Amino acid sequence: AYHVDKFSRGFSRLINIWGADHHGYIPRVKKALEVLGYDPRRLEILLVQMVSLTRGGQVIPMGKRTGEFVTLRQLVDEVGKDAVRFTFLLRKSDAQMEFDLDLAKSQTLENPVFYVQYGHARVASIMRKASAIGATSTDHVDKACKHLVLPEEVKIAKELGMFPFVLSSSASRREPHHIAFYLLDLAKLFHSYYTRYRHTEKVITKDMEKTEARLLLVECVRRVLARGLELLGVGAPEEMHIEEAEDE
Repeated sequence: AYHVDKFSRGFSRLINIWGADHHGYIPRVKKALEVLGYDPRRLEILLVQMVSLTRGGQVIPMGKRTGEFVTLRQLVDEVGKDAVRFTFLLRKSDAQMEFDLDLAKSQTLENPVFYVQYGHARVASIMRKASAIGATSTDHVDKACKHLVLPEEVKIAKELGMFPFVLSSSASRREPHHIAFYLLDLAKLFHSYYTRYRHTEKVITKDMEKTEARLLLVECVRRVLARGLELLGVGAPEEMHIEEAEDE
């Protein structure tokens, strides 16, 4: 009745998300749709595996028979929705997962969601400092490319160019984890670039043309990180702090 109702309201494709232990019902439901006169290929079923939670290196015991479990609401209340969403999206839906509560709550670069969000916040900090001295990014991409010659700058530019393809592939294959991995890779490239040159080849320099070119590059990084996080339902903070970091 559920699927018939969806089809009767004009939906051309249905996507169900089931637990892996229900895989045996897939051919039965598809056959039932066929008997009712619907094309079973219009129903797509994605299977998800069980998630185990750990705290302090120990697995938290859960089981239907014992009645011991942690609800999604409890998980969000403890570690926050951003950490929950991003951590879940770091795995394919059909891959088993071990959710480390301590890591998810940590405000360090070892935490994947913090790592990506901090990349966004770090660029936002750079742009605020640039704005304070009247520096802006250039609108002339060709002109900017002449100044973006460091190996890390070239790698970042190439990675930025892959974003549309990652989005298209993730959507067509129903695999949003590719977006999460892409954001991690982009954040890693930016953090490495920033850390390596923070004292020698800063984004904001006395050379205005070079500054404008680098501001264009890092602003593109910020926009892509923000857009990717938005698509995953994760926030993109403008300010974040960790003890060992200091922005320039």
